[in-house]
Amino acid sequence: MIQWIIILLVIGLLILAALFGGSALVPDVQTAVFFVFLATAASTLASIAGLGGGLVIIPILIFLGLSPPVAAFGSLAATMSNATASSLIYGRQRRIEYKEALKLGMIAIPGSILGAILSKDAEVGSYSILLATILISAGVYVYIRPRLRSRPHPGTPIFLTLSAGTSFLAGLVSSYFGIGGGVVFVPLLVMLYGMSVMRAAPTSIMALLLTSIAGITTHGVLGNTDAILALLLSAGGLLGGMTGAKLSLEVGEKYARVLVMATMTVTAIMMIWNSAAPDTA
Repeated sequence: MIQWIIILLVIGLLILAALFGGSALVPDVQTAVFFVFLATAASTLASIAGLGGGLVIIPILIFLGLSPPVAAFGSLAATMSNATASSLIYGRQRRIEYKEALKLGMIAIPGSILGAILSKDAEVGSYSILLATILISAGVYVYIRPRLRSRPHPGTPIFLTLSAGTSFLAGLVSSYFGIGGGVVFVPLLVMLYGMSVMRAAPTSIMALLLTSIAGITTHGVLGNTDAILALLLSAGGLLGGMTGAKLSLEVGEKYARVLVMATMTVTAIMMIWNSAAPDTA
């Protein structure tokens, strides 16, 4: 039943995009199909890892020449759709820690609003390098986390400080880079809360729903929008979120960690490569 609802939503978004007609960013049908395919593939991978499809979408949109704020808006549209579809499927699988997801998501909302505002003046080179550094560090830590035994005890001041501060950072990263914040939420849930990746990923996806809504709303108020691009990426995000959540049951804990690290590392390399592109032009 849920799958059919998601499919009907996808059809509705595509019809709505067709009614809008073309735009400077989506001049023809071939480009439209490309964006839907991009969001579907990226969101499938992201849903399994709990990271948000923006990790793959953002580097490609920036490479295609979109400004950081507009690229972030489109990417967050895909992330929101991805999180919606994935959360519905993960909820049925009983793999979401709702209390933690809502708590982290609510704390992250102010950071998400601030990130959208700051992105207005973002430069491609500087934020690409910064994001790449965060990605590599977080990916490596998630992979080696099982070998580490110590972490702050829940309820202690250091635990609460790290949890709140990192959640705010996740919101900031979410809207500034347009990646949803899963790159921070997943390591936080694994490292600080001691969750397995198989539970951290669905919980992160649920939290991403809150941060992406806040980010999209703020970007929209600021005028960082392209309606047709957002609709196409949203359609792909729904398809990818549904597909990734169902496929995640076939992926074991060990391979989920490898997937998280590999996704973050490859994306970091793409961001560094892209940041150097203006200098070589």
